Amino acid sequence: MFGKKPQLREGVHVFSVKKNGDYNDFILGVVTGVKGRKVGVNGIIINPVGLKNKVSQGKAGERSVEILTHPNPDNIILAMVYRVEHENFAEVLDLDQDKCDLIPPIIYSTVEGWIRESLPELVNNILSLPDGPERDQAKRVLRQKTDSLVDKKLKRTLYAISRSLKILN
Repeated sequence: MFGKKPQLREGVHVFSVKKNGDYNDFILGVVTGVKGRKVGVNGIIINPVGLKNKVSQGKAGERSVEILTHPNPDNIILAMVYRVEHENFAEVLDLDQDKCDLIPPIIYSTVEGWIRESLPELVNNILSLPDGPERDQAKRVLRQKTDSLVDKKLKRTLYAISRSLKILN
């Protein structure tokens, strides 16, 4: 009658974190194998350097610190409105030491699409420029990117974030 509880097995999507200085980097990936308490994960690791800089400069609030110290799949997209660095991740996580949460494939594809489409750079350009023609041009570029996105969930997420940041009129 009811579906089975999801379990950690090959092919499922996961979210984890890795300590990087005072804060955490985010890991999203697909499980490639499970052996006892060890889990192979292949995906991406995201270093939210822009948000880390804002926090260190005292220009960010408590919510930003919360995202960096206690990230979860629902709040990390908010860290990616600033500049991020990312790279491929293919390592083994130890479940006795590392967080490893199951996530829906749609969360993985949204975050991965956000990175693939270079949306952090586009949004950050708008946020970092003063009012004027350069900022207007950055807004036009973001609007064109938004209109060209095929993934409806990614498009909806970008629109919602843009609206909440009041960067698209």
